[in-house]
Amino acid sequence: MSESMINRLHTMLENKEISCKELTEKYIEAAQRDNEQLNAYVTLTPETAMETAAKVDSKIAKGEKIGLLEGIPMTLKDNISTENIRTTCCSKILEDYVPIYDATVWKILKNQNAVLLGKTNMDEFAMGSSCETSYFGGAKNPHNTAHVAGGSSGGVASAVGGNIAVYGLGSDTGGSIRQPASFCGIVGLKPTYGAVSRFGLIAYASSFDQIGPITTNVEDAAAVFDAVSEYDSMDSTSQGRRGAPVLDTLKNDIKGMKIGIAREYLDGVREDVRQAIDTAAEVYKSLGAEIVYFDLPALKYALPVYYILACAEASSNLGRYDGIRYGYKAESYNDVNDMIKKTRSTGFGDEVKKRILLGTYVLSSGYYDAYYKKAQNLRGTIVKAFKNAFTACDVILAPTVPMTAFENGSAVSDPIETYLTDICTVPVNICGLPGVSVPCGYSSKGLPIGMQLIGNTFEEGKILNAAWQYENAAKIYRPADFGVKL
Repeated sequence: MSESMINRLHTMLENKEISCKELTEKYIEAAQRDNEQLNAYVTLTPETAMETAAKVDSKIAKGEKIGLLEGIPMTLKDNISTENIRTTCCSKILEDYVPIYDATVWKILKNQNAVLLGKTNMDEFAMGSSCETSYFGGAKNPHNTAHVAGGSSGGVASAVGGNIAVYGLGSDTGGSIRQPASFCGIVGLKPTYGAVSRFGLIAYASSFDQIGPITTNVEDAAAVFDAVSEYDSMDSTSQGRRGAPVLDTLKNDIKGMKIGIAREYLDGVREDVRQAIDTAAEVYKSLGAEIVYFDLPALKYALPVYYILACAEASSNLGRYDGIRYGYKAESYNDVNDMIKKTRSTGFGDEVKKRILLGTYVLSSGYYDAYYKKAQNLRGTIVKAFKNAFTACDVILAPTVPMTAFENGSAVSDPIETYLTDICTVPVNICGLPGVSVPCGYSSKGLPIGMQLIGNTFEEGKILNAAWQYENAAKIYRPADFGVKL
């Protein structure tokens, strides 16, 4: 079992075994040293971190109680707005953008004296599965730097997996928290759509995007989710967490729990990944859970539905980057139209341009009914199929990704293979369901394999409890050879 890092550091701070200043200095030093190899951070914020550390030490010196996340060094994906701290979306078009407000999730954590070490690398505008579409170059996998960290939240996963941050917040539009967590051998939670505020998250596809935690263990994921899952009037889709704090629901017996495995999730999955899922199912049986196999034929529509709808929403959301209001602007142009064209042509990377073009195409006259409308109808079919599946089982067990982390550069040479890495993760976003990726094994090359537990809406407690039980029984987690050693 992976011990709760947050709990351990919280206890050390309370017992004055280490000061928050010392702890923060250790993480800043490790981040500055190891970032050369990992490329996890695009902006480091040591001054901000040390200011917060001083506040926490002052509270401890006065004998005041500190909260669980107070003084814990963490990071944010670089599409989460931070007032007066550069937020680039890892795009040339926002290279020097400094927001004038905080995203709700950061406002919550800042109020709890979370220590922000910096902003982490990502695929440009969260479009990609390897982190290599980043304007700053891709983040590396802490288990083997010749391999990618995954995407789009690759920098957060690399920083947490490489222990140069205790935890981080990423965003998940089609698997962007769970897939890099799987590749880096750590835990990634994509909450129910609406459970965590999206206010201040720079949009990719608004009906899919969701912020969630990336941590080394399930208990930490629950603690961070509890902290940020508040209702927010600034986000019209926000509902907040339902019921008791998720941390209170962990460690409950899962005897008699029905864990479903859809046969379609195992189609085309690499043999070592399939074996790891089969072994995980055996672990659940030994804990008294019942494994239920079932068919989910609607799954085959998930990838085309996702790419049509997400790209359509992206083409609309990214229309605001025109060089007029903020961000990069072309230097020479003839008129306004020429300026916008040149700004967007040179400001966006190839993958972003590809998705904008695809999205504009499916929304255009004559193609709207053939593609966009049909995809929306099929989205409804997939939602119904999952609702029906949850009448037969409590949670669904599936691979997170059909393979382990691929080598640096291979995403560029084989883009179709890269898109297929999303095949197991996108259904969760299509349906707005919660899903958590947990390490469940290693390949013969020592690369991590992740499994995914999917729950019905607002059942984060159920999937995290099942994940905690597995983590505790299987004891799979292996720390990478980077970062802070405490």
